[in-house]
Amino acid sequence: MPQIMTASWFTALPRNATRKKGYLRLRALEPGPWFKSASPRRYLTLYSEILSRLDPDEVCDRLLSFGDVPVLLCWERGHDCHVGSKWCHRHLAAQWLEDCLGIEVLEVGFPELDRFAYLENNGIPIPHYRRHSHTSVAKQRPR
Repeated sequence: MPQIMTASWFTALPRNATRKKGYLRLRALEPGPWFKSASPRRYLTLYSEILSRLDPDEVCDRLLSFGDVPVLLCWERGHDCHVGSKWCHRHLAAQWLEDCLGIEVLEVGFPELDRFAYLENNGIPIPHYRRHSHTSVAKQRPR
C-alpha cells in the first residue's frame, strides 16, 4: 500500500520520509492566488474545483515518484489544526486521496489528527470527495 503523509514545515520528518536536496513541489495541488483571501467556504469550493480537474491515480503516482514516503507540507502546525484554531489545504488533498483511492494519509507525529476541527467548529461541512468519471478505475489500489 502506498504511504503518503502530511506535516507542517515545523515537524521533524521520519527517517523514511522522502528527502532529496531541497524539496519537490507538485504545483497541481497548490491553491490559487486566492489562498490567503478566500473565506473558508469559498476556499473549499475553489480548491475542490482544482481537485476535480485532477486524476487521483496520477497525483498519487507522481507523489510516489518523489520517493518512498512523500510528505505533503504546509505551514499550519498539526496541533493547531487538531484544536481547531487553523486548517490547511494539505488536509483537503489528503482527504481527496483517501476518498478517491482508499489509502490512508496520516499526519507525521499526529496519527489521530482531527484535520477538520476548524471547519466543524465553524459549522462548515467536512469535504468528502468521490472519484470523477474521467478518472480511470482500472488501476485499483490495495486497501
